[in-house]
Amino acid sequence: MIEVQNLTKRYPTRVAVDDVTFSVKSGEIVGFLGPNGAGKTTTMRVLTGFLPPTSGSARVAGHDVVTDSRKARAAVGYLPESAALYPEMRVREFLAYRARLEGVSGQAVGQRVSEAIERCFLAEVAGRRIENLSKGFRQRTSLAGALVHQPPVLVLDEPTVGLDPMQIIKIRETIRALGKERAVLLSTHILPEVDAVCDRILIIAEGRIVGEGTAAQLRQKFAERPVLSAAFRGAVPARDALASLPGVTAVEEHVGEKETRVRLECEPDADPSEAVYQMAVSKGWVLRELSRDQLSLEEVFVRLTQRRAEAMPEPASDAGMGSPGPSGERQGEGRTAAGEGRDGAPGSPDPGSQP
Repeated sequence: MIEVQNLTKRYPTRVAVDDVTFSVKSGEIVGFLGPNGAGKTTTMRVLTGFLPPTSGSARVAGHDVVTDSRKARAAVGYLPESAALYPEMRVREFLAYRARLEGVSGQAVGQRVSEAIERCFLAEVAGRRIENLSKGFRQRTSLAGALVHQPPVLVLDEPTVGLDPMQIIKIRETIRALGKERAVLLSTHILPEVDAVCDRILIIAEGRIVGEGTAAQLRQKFAERPVLSAAFRGAVPARDALASLPGVTAVEEHVGEKETRVRLECEPDADPSEAVYQMAVSKGWVLRELSRDQLSLEEVFVRLTQRRAEAMPEPASDAGMGSPGPSGERQGEGRTAAGEGRDGAPGSPDPGSQP
């Protein structure tokens, strides 16, 4: 559904996206991670028709974002980081307006609006003006606007910003349900969210993809040696016995009156878990805990992005959007005050002026 090949976006002073290639299939949720200024937002703006690429190609639902831009944009539901809304409209009114702009007509408008309201848990505020909503409800209204025309591709930039914990859980459930029948590209700085929602992860730094795979694959790839942790009841002489097991290269032991804890470093691809269990049984030790330590996703993220930053001759600035203007908005973003930039969507320029 999303196919990006050798995508590059250059600005006069820097390269924001540098030869990026990736794909997102229908039925797949892909997390798009990177530090500020890494190129995430620029990549998403190219995919959603805000910006033309300098070179390379991007296709959405089979449509090239440059040569077939109108159809490509029609196939995307885009949630920008800053909610793109008309504050004077009521929620249901806004969603109906969005639906009509996206080509939904007739009686289907009301049905699509009701479905979007239900999916995004907006029933209690459907008749209220957007300007009177909390930040969390505004974010959910913006998400409903991205869904209302039932696009096959969703590009979501920080979809849970401003939500309380219960709302975050509900929106994550919604995204998982949507991902069963759509291609979803999800950008977020909340790494537990990626673990909870995404099937696969892309990590970008300094404009290049530096890591790709499932969370488990990335953890395994960057774990230097497997490590097992075990805990036994009482004080037991575990160190020498465990050090003799095949595949174990080092043992750290901490003995207390009530518990003995050990940490086993192992050879690559070794997993002596079963041998540890069998030794505990044979020696009459009570095994309270046995687990394989893993790198956290945060540690993987830091290692990958630091490695890329160290390889660069100079640190990069923000995502290549230009310098801040008088109001704090960055110039050259392709966005007007209201926020979006798709055909007829709130704040979008005239369709004829789009790339």
